[in-house]
Amino acid sequence: MKAYILDRYAKKSALRLGERPDPALRDNDVLIEVHAAGLNLLDAKVRDGEFKPILPYRPPFVLGHDVAGKVVRVGPNARRFKVGDAVYGRPRDGRIGTFAELIAVDEADIAPKPGNLTMEEAASMPLVALTAWQVLVDRANLSHGQKVLIHAGSGGVGTVAIQLAKHLGATVATTTSAANADLVRSLGADVVIDYKSQDFAALLTDYDVVLNSLDGEALERSLEVLKPDGKLISISGPPDPAFAKAQGLNPVLRLVLRLISRKIRHEAAAKDIEYSFLFMRAGGEQLGRITALIEAGDIRPVLDRIFAFADLNAAFAYIETGRARGKVVVTVKADEQ
Repeated sequence: MKAYILDRYAKKSALRLGERPDPALRDNDVLIEVHAAGLNLLDAKVRDGEFKPILPYRPPFVLGHDVAGKVVRVGPNARRFKVGDAVYGRPRDGRIGTFAELIAVDEADIAPKPGNLTMEEAASMPLVALTAWQVLVDRANLSHGQKVLIHAGSGGVGTVAIQLAKHLGATVATTTSAANADLVRSLGADVVIDYKSQDFAALLTDYDVVLNSLDGEALERSLEVLKPDGKLISISGPPDPAFAKAQGLNPVLRLVLRLISRKIRHEAAAKDIEYSFLFMRAGGEQLGRITALIEAGDIRPVLDRIFAFADLNAAFAYIETGRARGKVVVTVKADEQ
């Protein structure tokens, strides 16, 4: 099969289009013919080597965390899907590789593709939608009447998180540029902060939850908008001891993560605020619940651009500009949807 291969970790390096053996199928796997694959900044960070201590992939390997396509083979113990089914998902860590013509995925990690989405639209959703779900539903237990600040509302996670938070009945504030204000309002944002000209920490108060995806300064200032017993949940770090334990990291890495997260954890505790780091996990069951919301019209994908598979490296360059609204996707098999 054709695939984009990371030969070595290097910042902003190009992936090589080459031939790889077709994936081996495990007992609980399905083999997916990839029709479209979503790009995420996580892919760029893995390529750059930023996650080597946590996700020790050994080059050469194939990147890619979002897939939509059709099942072409099933393992002997796989029961949920049959050949010909249209599916989408985020393969679990250690088994990524959607920038390819084929990928073998544990059937527990995928869900039926929403019937009202194209393959490209479906491929844009799994990682960001699961992240939003796991932050707002699993971790924050966000409920009707609460207030949530979602940073970077026009980004991949932000565009889905705004919609999910509104579905849950929350009041939603978000930070974005003035150019994207109409977009985030159309998704349901109640309060829109222009991060270039306005100070969110001076304008917002008594919030229950903050979803942070920005740098350390925004993370620390987010403490100022939360009420006591509020929750500051970051998907951009720093990782905390609970994450290190859940990942089964070695004692040295556990100590390192404890130290680098010490400042924000202590500052949060001093304000009676709960700080936690979330690194999303694959989950077909959760994705199935998200599918229901998509088909009901409660959540819609936001696609910025669709690139041809041959232009994957150009797509990487584009997402790294930081100007993408929503998601960027590559079409791998451009025939029937």
